[in-house]
Amino acid sequence: MAKHTSSGRSDGGLEHFGYRQSLDRSIGAFGSFAAGVSYISILTGTFQLFYFGYHTAGPAYLWSWPMVLVGQLAVALCFMELAAKYPLAGSVYNWSKLLGSRFVGWSSGWLMLTASVVSLSATVLALQMNLPRFWGGFQIIGDGSGPYDFAENAVILGSILILLTTIINALGVQLMAMINSSGVFIELIAACLILIILALHSVRGPEVFLTTHGYGAGASGGFFSAFLVASLASGYVMYGFDTASSLGEETLEPRRTAPKAILRAVLASFVIGGGILLFAILSVPDLQDPKIGSSDGGLQYIVESVMWGPLAKVFLVCIVVAVSVCSLAVHTAAIRLTFAMARDNALPFGERLARVNPKTQTPLIPAILVGVIAILILIINVGQPQIFTVLTSIAVIMIYLAYLMVTGPMLKKRLTGEWPPKDLAVGGYFTMGRWGLFVNIVAVLWGTGMVINLAWPREAIYGTPWYNTWGALVYIGVILGAGLLWFGFKGRHHIGTLASHAATPADSAAESEASTR
Repeated sequence: MAKHTSSGRSDGGLEHFGYRQSLDRSIGAFGSFAAGVSYISILTGTFQLFYFGYHTAGPAYLWSWPMVLVGQLAVALCFMELAAKYPLAGSVYNWSKLLGSRFVGWSSGWLMLTASVVSLSATVLALQMNLPRFWGGFQIIGDGSGPYDFAENAVILGSILILLTTIINALGVQLMAMINSSGVFIELIAACLILIILALHSVRGPEVFLTTHGYGAGASGGFFSAFLVASLASGYVMYGFDTASSLGEETLEPRRTAPKAILRAVLASFVIGGGILLFAILSVPDLQDPKIGSSDGGLQYIVESVMWGPLAKVFLVCIVVAVSVCSLAVHTAAIRLTFAMARDNALPFGERLARVNPKTQTPLIPAILVGVIAILILIINVGQPQIFTVLTSIAVIMIYLAYLMVTGPMLKKRLTGEWPPKDLAVGGYFTMGRWGLFVNIVAVLWGTGMVINLAWPREAIYGTPWYNTWGALVYIGVILGAGLLWFGFKGRHHIGTLASHAATPADSAAESEASTR
């Protein structure tokens, strides 16, 4: 049964936006924080992408980590203000709709939704990088000598994990939050221990980060060009903190809880992840070892090199836990976004997708649908690994675009004197005050720069032929174009809150009464 306390109702303020409470409001402060930090997932992202950053720019690639923090922190601060004003499910979609227009909101929601489903497929692939290292029996297909052994095995392991995240999400948000919080607790402890052990095994000083070590020599643009490419490894990690706000309708006191959760998720991820990257490079026995910059080596190889054998195995298990809760968080975020858009009849079959199971108080059909589509996308990885790589990279671009569709309209409202909104005077919650305009400008400039850097046609990242090299334009054009066809011919004529989810006069009266207590 949903928890409708007077304080929870007045703090949530859901009826103000024309919706009635239908989800289970039961997530506490740590659960909200865990949702954001598990999506970022330091042990998933850093271990999955370290080799790419190091292979491209060497030790100095570490400087991209604080650079990404500054930009994403500006975005996060904007989101914190919005989370305090608009505690709604599928936050990015609803924020862009309220700040911009129905079309802007739909576009950001569509990009974010498709990107989230692809991201789920990409995240579960990390199991293949870790489980067979722990025990050879997890290589279910072949022995790795066949051309598709690893890809096919990755699909099996990933599909099993997606099946589990589907079941967990279908059974209710309380179970999801409990498992996610437990996993994040394990991940944070393991990450801190990895950081400490790597630091104790340091064999060189920080001066290693002050030289290019020859990376980028002979290339157009020199080291700067190599650094921009390497920075993608950091940019691919530090996002997803909005998951804490996307669960706003299921969080206790969301106007207070979600903004704090967003900030804590970003800062914790930066400090712990940055520490691991720093001391990994300082502790690696040989900087010239080709395995460091290899996809079958990377950060896992460094950890195994400096740690006592059995201890390294324990940390591999912790990485698997991190991958699992990250997948769970990505799946959960995609479900809430599907629900939020469907509730506005902004997706095909909106009434069915927005239906909340009366027993578990969770959107059941979106949980299953997202899982099925993610598994189908996984299958592409077997025969067309380059296309899958392009799609996963483009998914990150689409998320940055969706963020930009929030910070951009927000900046416009600031410049025209329409922010903060006069019709939603909520005191006592997070605000940037006089710093708001400056931070908002930084967020927009950062988002624009990252989209350009991520989308820049590079054969080294996107490969060939031309439609892969120019994949950011080609694939995003196809994805957005397909959605716009539906929006233009049908969607725009029917978008509006479904009667089954619209707040009734009784709901609004109850909210008004609760807010005066």
